[in-house]
Order: sequence, then C-alpha cells, then structure tokens
Amino acid sequence: MQQIQHLIDGGALASTSGCTGAVFNPATAEQTGRVDLASVAEVDAAVASSKAAFGEWRTVSIARRTKLLYEFRNLVSDHADDIADRLTAEHGKVTDDARGEVARGIENIEFACGFAQALEGRYSEQASAGVDVYTVRQPIGVCVGITPFNFPAMVPLWMLPNAVACGNTFILKPSERDPSAPRLIVELAQEAGFPPGVVNLVNGDKVAVDRLLEHPDVGAVSFVGSTPIARYVYSTGTASGKRIQALGGAKNHMVVLPDADLGLAADAAVSAAYGSAGERCMAVSVVVAVGGIADPLVDAIKVRMEKLVVGPGDDPASEMGPLITAEHRDRVAGYVESGAAQGATVVVDGRDQVFDNDGFFLGVSLLDRVTTDMAVYRDEVFGPVLSVVRVDTYEEGVRMIADNPYGNGAAIFTRDGGAARRFQQDAEAGMVGINVPIPVPVGYHSFGGWNDSFFGDTTMYGPEGIRFYTRPKVITSRWPDPSTSSVDLGFPRND
Repeated sequence: MQQIQHLIDGGALASTSGCTGAVFNPATAEQTGRVDLASVAEVDAAVASSKAAFGEWRTVSIARRTKLLYEFRNLVSDHADDIADRLTAEHGKVTDDARGEVARGIENIEFACGFAQALEGRYSEQASAGVDVYTVRQPIGVCVGITPFNFPAMVPLWMLPNAVACGNTFILKPSERDPSAPRLIVELAQEAGFPPGVVNLVNGDKVAVDRLLEHPDVGAVSFVGSTPIARYVYSTGTASGKRIQALGGAKNHMVVLPDADLGLAADAAVSAAYGSAGERCMAVSVVVAVGGIADPLVDAIKVRMEKLVVGPGDDPASEMGPLITAEHRDRVAGYVESGAAQGATVVVDGRDQVFDNDGFFLGVSLLDRVTTDMAVYRDEVFGPVLSVVRVDTYEEGVRMIADNPYGNGAAIFTRDGGAARRFQQDAEAGMVGINVPIPVPVGYHSFGGWNDSFFGDTTMYGPEGIRFYTRPKVITSRWPDPSTSSVDLGFPRND
C-alpha cells in the first residue's frame, strides 16, 4: 500500500500530523494507499519555501521560464499514459476519459509557453512635456491551487503553468481522494528544472485549506469545487486580503428545439450526461425538450443508454466507470428515488443494474417529466442522472436557465441560425454551446461560469488566467534634459 507524501522544496516530506486519508480504487472498493494530511506546521513550511523561492524566481528571464515550461510540457506528454493510469486507478474514469483529461491539461501548458506576449505592457511616450507613462504586469508572489477530485490532473494544469510563467511560486493542494496523478505532475515540474520551492505540493483536508486561506504570505488562491465551499473559500480568502477565483457547482441545461437533429441531440445528451459518470461541473444534467420533440428525444436517449457499457475504467469495453466513493454513489441514487417519489417518470433506473464486484458502481438513470421544484432538478447531483423537463416554447427554456441559481454552462441544439444566435445572447451562463453539449473553452480562451457557479472577478486559465496571476503597475517618469543638467554626464552641451 503506497504512502503519498508532500513535495516541499524539491523533495518528499512525510507528515508529522499523524493524520492520513484512505485512497481507494473505486472499481474494486479496495484501499490502495494512504495520503498524508498536513498540519498547520507543514503548510507553513510549504509557504515559507515558496516565499523564499519567489525572490529569485520572479527575476528569472522570460526566455528561461519559457524553456522550463516547454520542458515541463514535453515531460507531461511523455508521461501522459502514466498520468491517465493513475486517474483511472483512483478516480475510476475510463481510459479514454482519462487520456482526454491529460490532453486538455497539456493544452493549458502550451498556452502558458507563449506567455511572453500576454505579459507585454503598454507605453505612452510624452504623455506630458518630458513625461512618459507605462504599465507593466508583475507577479503576485505565493499562489495556491485547491483542486477537486473529478479532474485531478487537468484542473491543476489550469493553474500551475500560468502561475509560474508569470513569475509566481505555486503550492498545489489536490483532493485527498485521488492524489497520485497531481503528485506525478508536480514531480515532473521538478524534473523539468523548476528551482526548489517554485512548485510545492501539500496534501490535506480542511486544516490545510484554512491555513492556506489565512496565511499572510499567500497572495492568491484558485479553487474549483462545490458552490458552498467555493463561497467559503471566496469569503474567507478575501477577508484575509487575498485575490481569489473560486469556481463552484453547476446545473447545466441543454435546450433542444423541435427542429434539432434528433440523432445528434440524443448522442450529445448521453455523452454529456454520463461521461466521467456525470462527475464534472460541465455535465449536462437537464435536457429542456421544447414542444413536440420531447417524446422522440426521450425514446432516442433511452435506446442509446441501453447500449452504454458500465464497468471498470481499465476495461477497454467500458464507456463509464464507477463513482468516487460509496457514499457519493448512494447520495446520487437517492435523487432517483426522490424524483420518482415527487412525480417524475423513471424511464431508466440505474439502481436496477447489477455489477459483479464491490466497486462504487451505479447504472445510468433517465427521469422524464421533471419539474423545477424537484430536488433532482434543484440540486447539483454530480452523477449519472439525466432529467428531462418539458416546455412549450423557447422562451420558457431560456427563462428556466435564468431562474436557476447556477450559471456555468448552457447549450442549444437547433438547425435555426437565428435561434442559435439569439440563444447565445439570452442564455444566463458563462459558457454557451451551439450544437455542442459541453462548451469547455480551449486553452487560449478562459473558463468560468456566472452566478453561483463562480466567485471572483477573473476566470480560469487562458488570458484571464494571466490577468489573475499578475497585477498592473503604472510608472510615470520624467527625466531632465541632459543638455541643461549641471552634472557632467558626458553628453554634448548647448554651450
């Protein structure tokens, strides 16, 4: 059974807190490791290391930082299968999903490799007589990333590359449920040549999170997780004077108009609802069926669900793996039960599927005729449960999205360009898909929702990520005319 330690100042550090967390293989329910949980003293050691490294790292040339980022990118690419295997072993997602996660992470490293242009300042010569004004962007200092269990490789790579590219040092606090993949990523950063202390890793629970949020030497915190914790991170961190970006939960709607391509919409609903067992903040959890398309759409989704293979993530035949814990599986199953009790039609009941082992498996569920007052609609289920809400008009669907407290993503399926253009204006969400069910931006744009899905002013990765990890400084300068100076500076004199 592996023991997973912290990585501080370039080396492994065992915990002295006496607290550990169990790591499981969700496909077998077997405990495969223990992860050290940091004490306040160990968090302080990581921050001290990062603070000490910052003084020198911020002065390292853009050329040198770029070279190290390219080396890091190459190492992550070379070890992509190793990272994916760790994702499957500890999160449970199927191999294709795991490899896709690593690929999206690499995309963010590649964006950071071109950071030099993003850091270019502005210069105004002769703003006043003999006065020049210019703006530069400078690093913040010690930055922290607190990342979730559902994307333990990709989400750290939303943060780490941009943070260090901008001249900051970075401390990663990954989820204690699946810590091996983020640990390997930090090991690869150290192998790439980043100096000790530039990238540190601290495993931990609420003790570690609270200390990072309150520590006077931490300048910025990036967080991805549930809305209640995102709100807590934002309020606690900002109260301590820190820059915070906190991404929360979601209730993503997919509006299907009567003219939509039925096959395309049904395929999209299945892949977006059940990929990664629905454990992703961009999963489609509500299909809004407009008008007469509802019955054929539900039938088409049901047919596709019946062919979906649920099994261990390392089985090539599996298309969906287990959930992260037994407790979470039972919580998700409870929404199917409550939906039925509140009047929804259970078209497919994932609780009926029988599995051969003790893993944390749950079959896929489809609930029709869901209403907005049901718990399965109101709450973030975060599992393989898809709800269908029927409405008569486009306007009802858009209003439903606006009335929902979340605002992460929304999608529309239609052949009508005018309706699609109207939807991209009307939809109350930070990310919108047009015949695309999961509109996660590419690495050179930025990721973030609205309303209760996001707390902060600057969204994640891409250009907004560079903005988050830097702060502007404006310099106004006036230099005396050397020809009139009384000091001999070696310049020609008018006299």
